[in-house]
Amino acid sequence: MPKETPVPSSAPAEPDSRFPSGPWVGFWLQRSLTGRQYMRGLWLHFSQGIVTGGGSDVVGDFAFAGAYDLKTGQVRMVKQYVGQHAVLYEGRNDDDGLWLWGTWTLALQRGGFHMWPKGVEDPTGPKLKERKDVPVEQPEPVLV
Repeated sequence: MPKETPVPSSAPAEPDSRFPSGPWVGFWLQRSLTGRQYMRGLWLHFSQGIVTGGGSDVVGDFAFAGAYDLKTGQVRMVKQYVGQHAVLYEGRNDDDGLWLWGTWTLALQRGGFHMWPKGVEDPTGPKLKERKDVPVEQPEPVLV
């Protein structure tokens, strides 16, 4: 977990529902690591085209700083690990219920990421498209 609790920005939070400020859930993928690498204590603050945030993951504590565009839904952030390297995150929110997704880049490495507000159902999970109750036929009794 990050060593400090995030202090809310004095800037007003973004009113666009695609970019809610507060706690988020997210993960990133990297070929050399198995499975999703979840970010813990993740929080994001969106205000007037600027996004800030932070959290921690398997690499360490980090801060996010970048920009977002309401017209295109695009987000570009730098994830700066404390005392370590920085990673570029480029993604978007298409207002399709998938929230914020895209790719991260570090030198010659690249992978995917996905983030969504805490409390919202995981948009990467399977979804039931249709449900139908089907009558079950009872087998004929077998007489011995």
